[in-house]
Amino acid sequence: MQLKYNSNYPSVEDLIKRAKQKVPRFAFEYLDGGCNEDVNLIKNTAEIRDVELKPYYLSKHIASTQKTELFGHTYDAPFGIAPVGLQGLMWPNAPEILAKAAYEHNIPFILSTVTTASIERIAEITHGRAWYQLYHPAEASVRDSIIKRAEAAEYPVLVVLCDVPTFGVRPRDIRNGLAMPPRMTLRNIMQILGRPEWAMKTLIHGQPSFKTLEPYMEKGLSMKQLGQFMNRTFSGRVNEERIAPIRDMWKGKLVLKGVASAEDTEMAIRLGFDGVIVSNHGGRQLDAGQSAIASMQPIVENYKDKIKIMMDSGIRSGVDVARTLASGADFTFMGRTFMYSVAALGNEGGNHAISMLKVQLQQVMEQVCCERVQDFPNHLIK
Repeated sequence: MQLKYNSNYPSVEDLIKRAKQKVPRFAFEYLDGGCNEDVNLIKNTAEIRDVELKPYYLSKHIASTQKTELFGHTYDAPFGIAPVGLQGLMWPNAPEILAKAAYEHNIPFILSTVTTASIERIAEITHGRAWYQLYHPAEASVRDSIIKRAEAAEYPVLVVLCDVPTFGVRPRDIRNGLAMPPRMTLRNIMQILGRPEWAMKTLIHGQPSFKTLEPYMEKGLSMKQLGQFMNRTFSGRVNEERIAPIRDMWKGKLVLKGVASAEDTEMAIRLGFDGVIVSNHGGRQLDAGQSAIASMQPIVENYKDKIKIMMDSGIRSGVDVARTLASGADFTFMGRTFMYSVAALGNEGGNHAISMLKVQLQQVMEQVCCERVQDFPNHLIK
């Protein structure tokens, strides 16, 4: 499809500035912030941008293509939309907007268990091409029900989240009342009144809720009861014993997300995973950990040809995608960049972000004379 995007917002920095003007502060800070002192949040992008690429200007270069084969499907770019919780809080109807754009651009969209669209709705929008990310439920019956729904909706890839054994301490969310249980403060109400477009669209689309989880909730839960339900329903810690029945049930491709060590990658291979997403949850879980790209280096060195290695966390631009692929990733995902774009531009945000990223990545490929995304490691300056 033709790549057109709004020239008023040619970079993610422009989108961030506009998004901050469009959504209430509590919603923007939920998207933008990390845990504790934001050390790992900042390191993620900074250390990706330490990666340098070597151009070969006199090489014979015909053309560059971004097409990338992954799990039997050829995508039009080597990046996808990472799972993000509570997307409808940041912009009404956000997961539907992004899923539609992902389908139209032929890139993967990963639906989070705790976002604001259902398994069935996103499958309908993407014609069965979306991936599904599973937050591990405490009860086997809920786990099995969710997996069966994803299978019935023909999701090709199930992504098991492993890096939330406990919720990160996020000072902004605590101050803003977005910890569990959530609460609406007078300050939050005043912020909503200052963002009339966001407020009107929220009124039209309805208060954001955990659509996938609604069949397992009692009707009319209060904020406090919702918090109790979430704490009761999810046990984020996964291990070999909990993974085995998932592998037995799921007949499609299985990916482990949140991997940050060679040891966990080795276990993922042994347990039958088809891929891993190296990630530190966008700097929202462990402030004292490594950046995602630093964690990925030994994984690439030891397991590059044994399992598909993907990465998210800290990737903000098409140039960052190039740097990450050059460092050995087979594929990349971004969450915040797409959400900034939807918050800034509403219904046009998904198409804008994908087009912008494709243009940025294409320019790098042609500049360094890289014909295929798989060739990026040949341009890495070590």
